[in-house]
Amino acid sequence: MSMLSNLDLLLRVPLFSMMTPEQAEVVARAVIKQKFKRGEIIVEQGRKSNALFIVLSGRARVLTTDARGREVILATLQTGDYIGEMSLIDNEPHSATVLTESPTDCLMLGRPEFEHCLSENAAMARAVMTGLVKRLRRADQKIESLALMDVYGRVAHVLLEQAGPDAEGHMVIREKISRQDVAKMVGASREMVSRVMKDLEERGYIQSRDNGSMALKSVLGTLT
Repeated sequence: MSMLSNLDLLLRVPLFSMMTPEQAEVVARAVIKQKFKRGEIIVEQGRKSNALFIVLSGRARVLTTDARGREVILATLQTGDYIGEMSLIDNEPHSATVLTESPTDCLMLGRPEFEHCLSENAAMARAVMTGLVKRLRRADQKIESLALMDVYGRVAHVLLEQAGPDAEGHMVIREKISRQDVAKMVGASREMVSRVMKDLEERGYIQSRDNGSMALKSVLGTLT
């Protein structure tokens, strides 16, 4: 990351790619590079950071915790995703915590610069609104799955969300995903999720591989 200028890094992020050269130069002078170790908090639920964080590399999870310490994983963030725009827009504390799953590099843009970008660049403002709408739709889908699906359906839905096509077009989860993490995503106990995933494997719906990845069969979609 250190070999690239802030401007080069910005133009690689879809949110900023539509800016004019002059606007990009202004933002490039305002952003600060930050490195986070695995397991570090980028933003914390209930607090304000007054900044926008753009993920350049790495991986982080968005989670919320109740008063009893129980966690629910809401989303996973990767390169190009951004964090903190909701708090910047409504001036309220963050509604969730973002915790890194691996070493993560970010660009940080302060509140004044963020507000200036939105007021000066309609395309960027539209991109932020589009991102918020996508987040709202994902939240609606999660609420629907929790309300209407059984544990089998919720587990299948989460696995399909995490998967992507391989070279042969098969759906594969490349990163190893723990039973505990799946449990936090579907709102069920680890023991229940372990039983469900064992049953799905025995029925041939999913197949664990030696390298930690997981292949999903098309019939898994019938459970959602």
